[in-house]
Amino acid sequence: MYILRREFLAGSAGLAGAFALPGLALAASDTVTIAYNVNLPSWDPTVGPSAVNPTIQGLYQCVFDQYIAQEPDLGFTGGIIEKWGYLNEDKTQIHLDVREGVTWHDGSPLTTADVIWSLQRAGDPATGNPIQFIWGNAKSFATEGNRVIVDLERFDPSFFPWMAFLTAYVLPKDYYTSVGAEGFEQAPIGTGPYKVDKFERNSFLRLKANPSYWGGAPAFENVVFKFVTDASARVAEVESGASDVTLEIPYREFDRLKEKSGLSGTTTPVSDIAMIFLNDIGVMEDRNVRLAAHHAIDKEAIVSRLLSGYGVPIDTLQAPQYMAYDASITVGHDPEMAKALLAESGYSTDNPVKFTIQTTRGFKPRDYEMIQAIVGMWRKVGIEAEIEVYEIAKHFELRAADQLAEAAFYNWGNSIGDPSTSTGFAMFGPSPHSTWDTDDLDEKIGPLWAEKDEEKRIAGWKAVDRYIAEQGYVIPLLQFVQPIVHSDKVSVVPHVSGALHPHRMKPT
Repeated sequence: MYILRREFLAGSAGLAGAFALPGLALAASDTVTIAYNVNLPSWDPTVGPSAVNPTIQGLYQCVFDQYIAQEPDLGFTGGIIEKWGYLNEDKTQIHLDVREGVTWHDGSPLTTADVIWSLQRAGDPATGNPIQFIWGNAKSFATEGNRVIVDLERFDPSFFPWMAFLTAYVLPKDYYTSVGAEGFEQAPIGTGPYKVDKFERNSFLRLKANPSYWGGAPAFENVVFKFVTDASARVAEVESGASDVTLEIPYREFDRLKEKSGLSGTTTPVSDIAMIFLNDIGVMEDRNVRLAAHHAIDKEAIVSRLLSGYGVPIDTLQAPQYMAYDASITVGHDPEMAKALLAESGYSTDNPVKFTIQTTRGFKPRDYEMIQAIVGMWRKVGIEAEIEVYEIAKHFELRAADQLAEAAFYNWGNSIGDPSTSTGFAMFGPSPHSTWDTDDLDEKIGPLWAEKDEEKRIAGWKAVDRYIAEQGYVIPLLQFVQPIVHSDKVSVVPHVSGALHPHRMKPT
């Protein structure tokens, strides 16, 4: 990796030329250039696999506004909806007060009709919204001035938080219906702080500031996202000055770069969890194999040796900032226990259990290296796992089709902190995001979706998390700490959601 980086930098004279695509400015003082770690596959933020990729949300939030917004500390604040709340005792009727004076990028005004159409479209199964089971709860709409009144089919404690999360974007009714899905993909418009200026798939995205943005015009006139999926290439980008900002690089490189003249760095514990999905197929149907795989992993060693101490080991799908986090749920590192469990099922180092584990490489800091280390730990107890590398888009494709391998590395984002959006959607069989699908777990999770007693609801999710740990249905690894390196000429505001927000960046 170091040789690759030196070779890359040795050719830095050609680096700018390599990225000097037609019309792509790089070094202007009114431009911030970001080396980003993932491609943008689609411009519709409400449908398809990209709609549930937390890492892409920062791109969408440049162009589109959400119903409810979040501050960098995850606190909820007004977005397109300024005020919201319940209108009846059983909490099945809500109000959404639409912000006035907002305009679309084509200059037309945003109206309550856009909000209603966006919610109806999101709740229509025919549109393919992967969170349709949330939005489909909205059954009828009425308006009183700028207020939208929504009747819900049932109470859902996570409905408002979801309005600040995945697929919760307001789209332009008239424009979208006139140009259609294909036309919108070619020329998307929103109400966000930036307008799309030029987009080359798998290469770059250039944005222009929206001077009429209701939240105030951004400080940078131009934003360029370069899609650089290789971590070493992102290091080279920011070190050479070809990009002003990058993220999700190896921590050893972060520690090195933040000390370099002209560069600064920040690390923030974010709402992303590193986890290994287990699929209820083949050898993973054996509880002994699942638990052995978990007990064999030394998470503290992974954090200290591979991540330079940047990470928080966890044993449930709740990060410490989540409302249902329970520190008493633990699955200890115990290689001898792992060996004993495997022996009960007839496995040993001489007769290892075999399966495939899938992983990204460079999507998150040291993701591939973490899986390499885990495979090495498994080998010592009697587990032989073959590593298969895939792009994050492939993970979403396979997960949606329930075709992941027996084990698959992923980072789960839950910026609203509700247990239903971590344990719930990751582990409930009917969820399109779940890999594990067994009746025993579904029966425990099912009643919690509509539990009105908040104390009882949170206690119920904690009990589910404990049961999952006891059965070994998933392997949580750690809470990520996000590294961001940037030029001293740019002020960057980290966001606990992990999203990069150029409209919060300013020249120093």
